[in-house]
Amino acid sequence: MKRVTFPAALALGLAVLPSAALAEGSPLTGRLAAYSEYEYRGIGQTAEKPALQLNLDWAGPSGLYLGTFASNVKWLDDTAEVLGLSNDAKIEVDVYGGWRHEVLPGWTLDLGALRYVYPSSRAFGAALDKPDTTELYAGVSWGPATLKYSRATTTLFGVPDSKGSDYLELALNAPVWEKLTLNLLAGRQRYKGSQPASGNFDNSLFDYTVWKAGGTWDFGRGLSVGAYVKGTDAEPAYFTLKGRDASRDRFVAFAAWSF
Repeated sequence: MKRVTFPAALALGLAVLPSAALAEGSPLTGRLAAYSEYEYRGIGQTAEKPALQLNLDWAGPSGLYLGTFASNVKWLDDTAEVLGLSNDAKIEVDVYGGWRHEVLPGWTLDLGALRYVYPSSRAFGAALDKPDTTELYAGVSWGPATLKYSRATTTLFGVPDSKGSDYLELALNAPVWEKLTLNLLAGRQRYKGSQPASGNFDNSLFDYTVWKAGGTWDFGRGLSVGAYVKGTDAEPAYFTLKGRDASRDRFVAFAAWSF
C-alpha cells in the first residue's frame, strides 16, 4: 500500500472538505498553520525543527463541539534512537470533544475530553509506555482570560505509572489594537506516581512551570502571523535528547490561515 506523507495528507484533507465548510456561518471551521517549532506546554516536540499543523472543528447545537488536530513530531524518533530502538511514529493526531456554554453573563464553561494518538507508536520497555494519552478537562473563561484544568486518565505521554497527572493553565488573549492581540500564558504540569521498574523513580521530578508571552497580528481573510517566547523551569536532565533540551527557553514564530 502506498504511504501518504503528512503534507500530502493535509492537502488531501483540505481538498475533500465540503464546500459548506468554507461558507460563512458554517459549523465546520479549520486552521492550517506553519510553526518554526512545535512545542506543547513548553516542551519541544519537533527537535527545534518546523511543524505543519491542521485543526478541524465542528460546533453543534447547544454548545456541543468536536475537533481534531494533526502535526508532525520528532521526539518519539529521538527517544527510540537514544534507546537503540526503532520507531515509525512521526505524527500526532488528537481527537477531542465537549460542551461549551455561557453559564452566566460573560462567563463560559468548557467541559471535554482529549485523546492524543501517535500512529505506529509503541512502548519502549520500562523507559516509556505507549505514548497515547487521554485527558479530561474543565475550563472557565471570562473576557480575554481562560483558566483550564486537565487530568490524565491514562499514563501521560508514555511516562510509566503516571495516571492522574494534571496540568493547570491560565491564558490571556487580549486585543491591544485593531489587528494585534496580546497572548500570555502561565501553566503548571505535574506528574503523579512512581516507577517500581526503575527503582521507584519519583515522577514528580518531571514537574515544571511554563510561561509564554507574545502576540498575533490579524491580516484579515483568515490570515495571521504571530510570535512568542516560551520558557520553563523544568530540570534539563529529564528533557534532553541527543544533546537538545526540549524544555529550554525558545522563540517560536508561526503563520496561519483560518477557514
